[in-house]
Amino acid sequence: MNYTQNRKIKQVKIETLVVGVDIAKKTNFAKAQDYRGIQYGKAFKFKNDKLGFKNFLYWIKVMMEENDKTEVIVGMEPTGHYWLNLGEHLKNKKMKFVLVNPAHVKKTKTLDDNSPTKTDKKDARVIAQLVKDGRYSEPNMLEGLYAELRVAMTHRERLNKDLMRIKAKVHQWIDKYFPEFLDVFSKWEGKASISTLREIPLPDQVNKLKIEEIVKVFKKGAKRAVGKKKAKKLKVAAKRTVGIKKGLKMAKIEIKNLIIQYKMLNTQKEELEKEIEEMVIDLPGAKEMESIKGVGIMTVAGFISEIGDIRNYDHPRQIRKLAGLNLVENSSGKHKGKTKISKRGRPKLRSILYRVTWPLVGQNKEFRQLHEYYTTRDKNPLKKKQSLIVMACKLIRVFYALGKKRVKYDGEKLMKDIKRNKHVEKVA
Repeated sequence: MNYTQNRKIKQVKIETLVVGVDIAKKTNFAKAQDYRGIQYGKAFKFKNDKLGFKNFLYWIKVMMEENDKTEVIVGMEPTGHYWLNLGEHLKNKKMKFVLVNPAHVKKTKTLDDNSPTKTDKKDARVIAQLVKDGRYSEPNMLEGLYAELRVAMTHRERLNKDLMRIKAKVHQWIDKYFPEFLDVFSKWEGKASISTLREIPLPDQVNKLKIEEIVKVFKKGAKRAVGKKKAKKLKVAAKRTVGIKKGLKMAKIEIKNLIIQYKMLNTQKEELEKEIEEMVIDLPGAKEMESIKGVGIMTVAGFISEIGDIRNYDHPRQIRKLAGLNLVENSSGKHKGKTKISKRGRPKLRSILYRVTWPLVGQNKEFRQLHEYYTTRDKNPLKKKQSLIVMACKLIRVFYALGKKRVKYDGEKLMKDIKRNKHVEKVA
């Protein structure tokens, strides 16, 4: 048991009312107990609306008065997004609330009655017990620009997913009706190719037009670098196509709508990213983080949207744990298990950090050398994927230092790790 666990347990005192809430979409259940686990009254049922929240707070007040409690701590499972409304309401009322891991609830519920039975009342009781034992985390509820940024980055992620879905459908359409199209255009997302798909997507339409008429279609999208040579190549491809010949009327409407959706989503994404850039530029440490070669403004925005104000952290280890990049070991007796990352915490943060290490290793001289050192050193060389995880943890420390000290990136300081480690190896 570490210091953090002890601190959490000490927050639940004799005068503390511990409340566990099982969150659902419409109706929630709450159970109250003291710091030893003695239950107070029956389970309380309340709805996810203004009146329900008001009744819940009144019930807490009654429980505190009846049992001589002066403090309260409310625990709940982060069930989807349903907990956010109640969490925001409790925060506005200056009431402490915490979150428990759903996996902990599932594993703990058999302790009381030796039964895996699941009920809303039982889950509320289990959640309260976990809070009493200090097995909870305090939610990072962002405010101000940080809250706006998190919403914006979540929306950007949705747009990216929608774009990927539309791109896949366009590829599928091309494979079905004009598979030779990508022999002419290296990618369908170019201006001339999009114009072609919008105006003359089907081989039969291409065959009916003259070279000059096809070039005019190209010019509607791209003004330069596309001419008669490309038009001739497209006509040849249309003549030898093996694309489907049936359902062409609706196929033409389908690709037109797909292109409209693609362009609309791209426009929305561009507008959103402009808004994000304007927000990020005013946040502490953002400019300094972006000064790292290989790190873009969207990476910085994603990182800050996940952790909030970096000044709220006392050590980069806290951010590493939040990302689920802290190491865990599975060993017992003579068995020595593999050490791996925990993958707990915020998966989006972990994904952002892991994805950015690829361009960092490719574009940033210091990170590339550090990666080469870890994968080729004589003692305990790492595999490439292991090294990338180390690079992600290193980036957290660099971000933390730049954000806290408000200084620009200095690659020479990063290179000291290699020199120090090489010196240790020589001494050993």
